[in-house]
Amino acid sequence: MSYVLFDTAARKKLYPLTYTRAVADIRIGIVTLKEWWEKMLDEEVFVKTDDYLQPLYQAITPGDHTYIDAAVLPMYGLPEKVKALQAGESLTDETNTLIAYRNKTGGTTTLVNGRRRLEYPWQVFQWNDEILREQFEWFRQRRLGFQTSESTHIINSSQVVIEEGAVVEHVVLNAAEGPIYIGKNVTIMEGCFIRGPFAIGEGSVVKMGTKIYGATTAGPGCTLGGEIRSSVLFGNTNKGHDGYLGHSVIGEWCNLGAGTSNSNLKNSAGDICMWDFDKESNETVGKKCGVIMGDYTRTAINSSINTGSMFGVSCNIFGNELLPKRIGNFSWGSETGGNYDPQKAIQHINNWKALKGSQLSAGEEKMLAYIFAHFKG
Repeated sequence: MSYVLFDTAARKKLYPLTYTRAVADIRIGIVTLKEWWEKMLDEEVFVKTDDYLQPLYQAITPGDHTYIDAAVLPMYGLPEKVKALQAGESLTDETNTLIAYRNKTGGTTTLVNGRRRLEYPWQVFQWNDEILREQFEWFRQRRLGFQTSESTHIINSSQVVIEEGAVVEHVVLNAAEGPIYIGKNVTIMEGCFIRGPFAIGEGSVVKMGTKIYGATTAGPGCTLGGEIRSSVLFGNTNKGHDGYLGHSVIGEWCNLGAGTSNSNLKNSAGDICMWDFDKESNETVGKKCGVIMGDYTRTAINSSINTGSMFGVSCNIFGNELLPKRIGNFSWGSETGGNYDPQKAIQHINNWKALKGSQLSAGEEKMLAYIFAHFKG
């Protein structure tokens, strides 16, 4: 028996993060949703998503499967309930929305209260504190690694995990208010100040003098610099220079030019609105929100990002003034709507990926072509 994380029509609400990935590949806390479910179930997990994305994922083997809504978080005892499902049984929440089922629906249905379901992209940074703490316990209990140097000052070392190969010298790690997870082969250069909750993935680099506040997550292969707070950066993204990033979610293979900063609080201290792709209207998200940025997007040096901004996939963003709050997929400059030639965009993405020894696969190129043709805004 195996498990399958499936996307629903609600995946649209998580744009621009889910233009280029299944919901299961959203990073929150320390790992992606797929990786989190695999740790909780102790089994391999497959992914079922939109047709244009499915070729990026391993084929689902035939046989006995339990299907799980990928947007539902494996918290509050839910994995145990999922593992206990028998053929034909299902789980639903208090709104009668399906959570999981084994093989098919139509048999016994069990109500599960208190589930957490990821519905909006800004929830990734809003929930990151709670989820990072919960996931950290899985790593801490297994004590997968703890290596440090006498030059590093650690506060509350019981809440710090440093994996094999990490280099952490002349750094302050303050886990008094939240845990700190440092992945394999991470380099944290001298003079950095980091407050938990914080997690950083394998092979990432934190440059000299960086200041990081919780709750912040960076995936594998990232470069961090300047000042960062309450943000989630997916894998292989660079925010390597001075400038502020706060209350934001940045996709994979993005680059924030030197001096790029975002506002995360209105001058009026009023509520911030963000675009809801499903309702095609604005949604109030609270007092603090910076930018939600899709994969493969880059900003020029000294870019000024407005409060509550939404940037699409594969944009080359620049402008002399405060940038527009909405910039659509494949935009060139600050204009929106698919004016970045897709072949040039793919060439430029490969140039960036080559800097880290990678390149787009044929499947990824087809995915980007599909997004250009079908999702301009």
